[in-house]
Parts: sequence; C-alpha cells; structure tokens
Amino acid sequence: MNDASRLRERSALTGFAVNTLDRREDLRDKTDAVNALRHRSDTRIAVVAGETPILKRLEGEALSVWFSHGETELLGEGLEEVFLGLAPDGAPRFARLLDRSQGDALRERAELLVTDLRSVALKNLVPKDELGPLGQGKALLDWHARHRFCAQCGGPTIAGAAGMKRECRACGALHFPRTDPVVIMLVTRGETCLLARQARFAPGMYSCIAGFVEPGETFEDAVRRESWEEAGLRVGTVRYIASQPWPFPSSLMIGCIAEALNDEIVLDMTELEAGRWFTRDEALAMLDGTHPEGFTSPQHLAIANTLLRAWAVEGETA
Repeated sequence: MNDASRLRERSALTGFAVNTLDRREDLRDKTDAVNALRHRSDTRIAVVAGETPILKRLEGEALSVWFSHGETELLGEGLEEVFLGLAPDGAPRFARLLDRSQGDALRERAELLVTDLRSVALKNLVPKDELGPLGQGKALLDWHARHRFCAQCGGPTIAGAAGMKRECRACGALHFPRTDPVVIMLVTRGETCLLARQARFAPGMYSCIAGFVEPGETFEDAVRRESWEEAGLRVGTVRYIASQPWPFPSSLMIGCIAEALNDEIVLDMTELEAGRWFTRDEALAMLDGTHPEGFTSPQHLAIANTLLRAWAVEGETA
C-alpha cells in the first residue's frame, strides 16, 4: 500500500469524511437543469431545521437522512434549498433548510427523529455514506443562514448557482461559501505525547491541541504557533497525517503530528484547564478505555482519535 492510499484511508476514518457524491460543478449555473433534477422521482433531499437534522425512520431501527420531494414538502416550507450532487447511481441529492422553530413541531411526529448532528455521528444513527452529505448540506445551509446580507454594502443577498453563491441585490457583489482551516496536532517528544483538555470536555477526556490557521500562514507554521501559544512548546518537524470536514459550522481540520523541541509545558489556562505528557502505553489504554486513572480519548468521530491511533498504534512520528 502506498503512502497516498494510507493518507486517504486515515481521512476516511473520521466522521463526515466519506462523501461519494459527484458535486457536478458544471450544472450549478444551469437553472433549468437543476430544476429538472429537483423534481425527478429518484431525487432525495436532506433536511435541517436551523442547525438540527431531521431523520426519517425506516423499518426496524434504521434511520435515513434522505426524504423524497413529496415527503420534504410535508415537513414545512423551506427557507433555502441547495444542490449537493449526484449519488453514484446518478440520483440527485439536495439539502433543504427549515426555520429552527419548525424542528420543535417535527419532534412530535413518530416517523421522524429530530436530533443534533454530533449525536447522529457519534451514535452512528445513519449509514456512513449518508453522514458526509448530511454534513456537507448542514455546513452549506448554515452559511446561507448567516450571509443574508452583503458584507460589502449591507444590502440583501439572494442565492445563486444552485446554492453555491449569494449575490447582493444592491451592489452586485458575489459571495461564496468559505471553509475555515484549523490545525489539530499531536505534539510528541520521544515516547510521549501532549494531550490537554478544555473545561467543556467530558470528565477525564483529553485530546490534541488545535487552532485556526491565520491569514498569510502555512499550516505547518500554524502548528508551531499554536503549540507555543497553548502549551509553551517549540516545535520542529511537522508531518501531515489526515484531514476532516467539520461542519460546526464549516471547518476543515488539518491533522498533524509535530515534534517538540523542549520538555516543559506551559499551558494557556484561558484556553485549557489541564494538560501533560502521556506515554504510548497510556495513550493505548485511553483508546481502549482502560486507563487506570479513567482518562479517555476522543471518540471515533474526531480526527484527534485518528492522530492518537496513528502514533500510539501504528508508530507514526513527525
């Protein structure tokens, strides 16, 4: 297996990363073609009320993100609808935004499950090949909800290109969806790694440190800057391991392993409440849920789990 295949596989292990849709950029400006796709009998639509996905109950315990056009109309009036792409069998896929207040009423319907996106991913409530498109749709719809007015002149904007842009009615400025790059790094020193925790984490859970990439900065330099700012560690070699789309609201996690050049940790206590070096054996125990002090790692959904596993189990280094 070559290195490129291994990198693709590692990224695919993270939540929201598996997305088999052909996004068909060539169709987005063809209004008639997109409208024809919207009303095909095999078209399916993912629905989000505010930031909360609406799932359809199937036979038994199974759930799905996909509704037919007719089923979607019965859920309520849509605020926005975006084209996601074509499934491997050629069936069109869209996502529709409802007002967040509609979610409360839909919770009462027995044929539906209304729950937050993190729970959908953590509990594996839908097939993996549906989770990626749901994350794609949620991130794109959230962008539309937050960009109804022009950042240039303040005028109202309207959606275009099947949901992949907004145009200002006043000044004509075009606005396009943005993805915010975030570096997340497992900083190592010999046979130990730095793990830290924020106050909002579940009790006993430790994770990798992370931070947004700033303008004019490579992701390697962002890793070095964040490691110094959050933990007082100077970093040398930085190695990319995997990436993860993170629709909260719309980030791309860039996962790295980084080599620390010093031992002393100085935590930024405004960001973190605790952090220390963990041995490889401790990291393995955290992944297995058997750490003697009850410490745990992030669950399978998070790229931090992938990074910790790459180092502790597979022996990857910076």
